[in-house]
Amino acid sequence: MLPVKGRYFDGITSVRHEVQVTLSADRRALQIIGPSLPAPISWPLPDLRALRDRARAGRLTVTLHAASEYAAPHDPARLTVTSNALSEQLLQLCPDLLKRDMREGAWGRLIRRGGLAVGAVVLMLFVILPRMADTLAGLIPVEREEAFGQSVVAQIERALGAERLGALRCENPDGLAALEAMTARLTAGSESDYTLQMQVFDHEMINAFAAPGGQIVIMRGLIDTASGPDAVAAVLAHEIAHVERRDATRHALRAAGSAGLLSMVLGDVTGGAAAVFLGERVLQASYTREAETAADAFALNMLNRAGVSSDGMADFFEGLADMETGMPSLPAYLSSHPASAGRAEAARRHAGAQAGTSPVLSDAEWAALKSVCD
Repeated sequence: MLPVKGRYFDGITSVRHEVQVTLSADRRALQIIGPSLPAPISWPLPDLRALRDRARAGRLTVTLHAASEYAAPHDPARLTVTSNALSEQLLQLCPDLLKRDMREGAWGRLIRRGGLAVGAVVLMLFVILPRMADTLAGLIPVEREEAFGQSVVAQIERALGAERLGALRCENPDGLAALEAMTARLTAGSESDYTLQMQVFDHEMINAFAAPGGQIVIMRGLIDTASGPDAVAAVLAHEIAHVERRDATRHALRAAGSAGLLSMVLGDVTGGAAAVFLGERVLQASYTREAETAADAFALNMLNRAGVSSDGMADFFEGLADMETGMPSLPAYLSSHPASAGRAEAARRHAGAQAGTSPVLSDAEWAALKSVCD
């Protein structure tokens, strides 16, 4: 076979060598010669490997196989053959030309190291990030937390379908006055770092959530399905507990950190997934079961101090328990919360030990609250 033209790179310098390439007489090696090479080069055909990611139409780029711990990191030198005839001959004479070399045991090492990487991510998500969020939540000034909470509520309102900011907010003065009266009775005599900002959204979702900085939103659907004002007061006391414990802020920090870490791992450099994840988690208010249990205990104590029966809380959770058994898709309020039947039973037991309670609102105030979105 006559020599054909080729281009040789030694992988050490950037010099391109114009060379002549041919097969050896015994057709067992590829001979490379050129005026700029210090000496002729001979590459055994069994050791040739094609660099398919560097190939161009009508050309074949080859290098030498070199043993390694994982795959063969090829010899740094490479040769580009521009002859179709020689390229076809090499494909016929070199059965391993297109082979992907993997050393024995390489997959096991890759799996073990991949497992360690997954373990590191899990450790970050479930141990390190939660502890960092708890620490940071205590360091954020209340004023900044309140501003952040207002922004979160605005984003959630848009996520619920509002065409403009404030479109979902119920503003019936008598209804808002009733809600303010309920809040005042629950918080009478207690000290707080926050000025509670209460809102009702005109949405059928059976839900309520606490955003960072004392922002609490109750959905119209929750008021519509409540057995009475004491049930709404129980939910409100529960959300106030999340405010006082800074659960919303810790949760937002944890969700943002987790979403950011997952974005880096999964390649979402724009942060879009992080924003969606954060808004969804705050809306669902899916705190840990420990946080929910602590908020229930806080709410029961608040109802006790305010002289409000916890039977309303029991009624509310019994209603949710019925939904749990009768609905394939549960309201957002149930997400990641302890079993409602058990919470209802605890509230009913607590009510049995209470004395001197009275409804949190009068009949007229309750009627006004139910009409807050009219």
